Amino acid sequence: MKILLLGEYSNLHWTLAQGLRALGHSVVVASNGDRFKNYRRDIDISRKSYNSIDTLKYTYLLSKNFRQFKGFDVVQIINPLFLDLKPHKNLLAFNHLKKYNGKVFMGAFGNDAYWLKACLDKETFRYSEFDIPNRADYLDSAKEIIRVWTDKDKVDVNREIAERSDGIIACLYEYFVSYKPQFEKKLTYIPAPINTSEIIFTQRGKDQSKVRFFIGIQKQRNEIKGTDILYKCLQEVQSKYPNECIIHKAESVPYDKYIAMRDQSDVLLDQLYSYTPGMNALTAMAQGLLAVGGGEPEMYNLLNEKDNHPIINVLPSEEDIFNKLENLILNREQIPQQSINSRLFVEQHHDYIKIAQQYLDTWL
Repeated sequence: MKILLLGEYSNLHWTLAQGLRALGHSVVVASNGDRFKNYRRDIDISRKSYNSIDTLKYTYLLSKNFRQFKGFDVVQIINPLFLDLKPHKNLLAFNHLKKYNGKVFMGAFGNDAYWLKACLDKETFRYSEFDIPNRADYLDSAKEIIRVWTDKDKVDVNREIAERSDGIIACLYEYFVSYKPQFEKKLTYIPAPINTSEIIFTQRGKDQSKVRFFIGIQKQRNEIKGTDILYKCLQEVQSKYPNECIIHKAESVPYDKYIAMRDQSDVLLDQLYSYTPGMNALTAMAQGLLAVGGGEPEMYNLLNEKDNHPIINVLPSEEDIFNKLENLILNREQIPQQSINSRLFVEQHHDYIKIAQQYLDTWL
């Protein structure tokens, strides 16, 4: 098949393309590289700024490339707002794709109106970054997401593209349940792909005298990801067990340095308010690290995984976080087997070639 993957979040489309190519298909990835992350792509469609000159350059770039975006058997867009344009122009681009290609699928892979609605309804999730225990007001970063995805134009375009797409594919439990009430018949859950052939596994915990924890701090996303609370609890654990607990903290460092620091650790502290591990946790697990973050029963049930539950699931409670981090210190002889289980989980449920086949089965 001839496939166009349009847009990028967290290297999902590029990794999917690797799997599809391994299965013999022709794939083009066109994206902005997920902005500063600069992931690989075949066609760059980055917008440098919103000034008039760069806007004209971006418009020309899209016009030139969209003349080539014809004749694909399948097109998949990363999000209902898949281009760095106003909502109605994204809809015009979607109409072009529908007219000149075969099937067009929409990805539920990140922030959008349906996910936000589910987060705010106080019923879909027991907790989220919009419903933090013991906090009366929204975080500033949460307020910005609410501002963006309650905008009427964005909501209307999101709804129309979801309704007119040939299918909707969700990569996380959270996104899947957000679309399920209205789009169950055209909705499919497919886990995020991880290229395990490129990730070397190293068994962790062989030095049982210490546990090496790793946490990445992004200043702009610290609170909404819950890393501020995770780090506070980790410091408390280190204070209680100074000889058994080592903290590696990466604060706004380049990605290559981030990965190198992570690889020197046993345990990754990821996201506090998630139900599902994201790409950061999954790549770390493929390396052999234990992940502390989202691993709720609903996620395992969706995967039909009954036996191997390697993620250390933490609730948005400082007591729960402290107890589970302390438990890793007190039972560190179990880390080597947990490390193996983490890699096996990724191989079983997220291997990029297995995931690519799931996409092909869905698209067909």
